[in-house]
Amino acid sequence: MKNPVIIFGASALGQAAREIFESNDIIVYGYLDDDEKLHGTELGELSILGRTDDDGFLKLIGKKCEGFIAADDRNLRKGIVKLMKERRKMMPVNAIHSNTEIAPSAHVGHGEFINSGVIIGANAKLGDHCMLHSNVVVDYSANLGDLVQVGAGSTIGAEVQIEENVFIGSGVTIVPGVKIGKNARIGAGSVVIGDVEKDKTVFGNPAKEV
Repeated sequence: MKNPVIIFGASALGQAAREIFESNDIIVYGYLDDDEKLHGTELGELSILGRTDDDGFLKLIGKKCEGFIAADDRNLRKGIVKLMKERRKMMPVNAIHSNTEIAPSAHVGHGEFINSGVIIGANAKLGDHCMLHSNVVVDYSANLGDLVQVGAGSTIGAEVQIEENVFIGSGVTIVPGVKIGKNARIGAGSVVIGDVEKDKTVFGNPAKEV
């Protein structure tokens, strides 16, 4: 990536994304955020330039700049992705820390946030707009759907199947071969030894529905 990046979202996550880009010697142009109180201020010495739908900056995406979405809220992320696709015919770029290990045979989608220490094994697959926080392990042939968020220090075992919109807390272990349904939530520190149905929340060791 040669172009500088505009980050959508002036938050702690946005600042973490900035540091990821800088770890790869990529320039960050500034932030866009819908909180008008932040406009004209700075986050970590970078300016918050305007709203996320500001055409003056959106028109730079795909020409002079790339775009990255730094937002925890899934609906907000989906909305900005739609905006970029409709107005600029572009997908968000990936923020992948330089201190990661991704197997050559692994597949990584668009708009990923992958922080320091992450390991992604052979033939593993990430859908679009996933968030893998520090020191996550995704073992071989695991499959993560779109908009999956995995907390720091979690381990996704080999051949695990995770559908879209799943939230996995910090320090979770999912044993090999387990299937996690759409919109499921897994509490921090849980050990998941069996399948989790869609829309369910589980917690504990072994993880049980709550």
